[in-house]
Amino acid sequence: MKRIGIFGGSFNPIHLGHTTLAAYICEQGMVDEVWLMVSPQNPLKQDRTLLDERERLAMSRLAVAPYHTLKASDFEFTLPRPSYTYHTLKALRKAYPDYEFHLIIGEDNWNCFDRWYRGEDIIRETPIIVYPRKSESTEEPVLNEQFSTSVFQLSFLEHPPLLPYSSTEIRSLIAQGNDASHMLHPNVARYIEENHLYSDK
Repeated sequence: MKRIGIFGGSFNPIHLGHTTLAAYICEQGMVDEVWLMVSPQNPLKQDRTLLDERERLAMSRLAVAPYHTLKASDFEFTLPRPSYTYHTLKALRKAYPDYEFHLIIGEDNWNCFDRWYRGEDIIRETPIIVYPRKSESTEEPVLNEQFSTSVFQLSFLEHPPLLPYSSTEIRSLIAQGNDASHMLHPNVARYIEENHLYSDK
C-alpha cells in the first residue's frame, strides 16, 4: 500500500522550505510521496494578501516539478468549505482506497491539536508526522491528556533541513520592491515576476 503524506497549506507562495522539508520526509522513508495540499480560499475569511487558489496551485506545481516524490494537489478545491482536515482525509481515503494517508503538521499545530475539528478521530485513524518549527528544537511533542487513551501513530522529525523562509517575508520583500528569489524555485520566482504578483507594480 502506497503511503502518502498530506502537507496542507495556503502556499502563498510556496517556497524552498516547503519542498525541501517534503522531499526530506520522503528520503527518510516515512512516506512514498508527499502531496502538498493547496488550501482553497475561505469565502468567510477574505484576505487581500491571499492569491487566488489557482495561482497558488500553478506555483506549487512549478515548485514540485523537479521532484518525482512530490505532488501539488487541488483535491480540496472541490470539497465543501470551509474545509476541515478530518473531512479531507475522509474524502481522500474514499477516493484512493489503496493508499495509506499520513498527516504532516508543524509542532505549533500539534500543540493545539486538541482544538482541531474531530482531532481525536484524526489521531485514531491517521498516522501523524510532526516537524519542528526551529532546527534547534529537541523537545519531543507532548501528547495532550485528551488523547491519552487514543490509539495512534506519531512520528517526530529530528533535525530536518528547515530553511528560515516564510511566505509572509517573501510577500513583504516583493511588495517593497526587493528580491526574494533566493527563497523560491526559479520558475516560481519567474511566475511571480511575469504576473506581477504580490506587487502593485
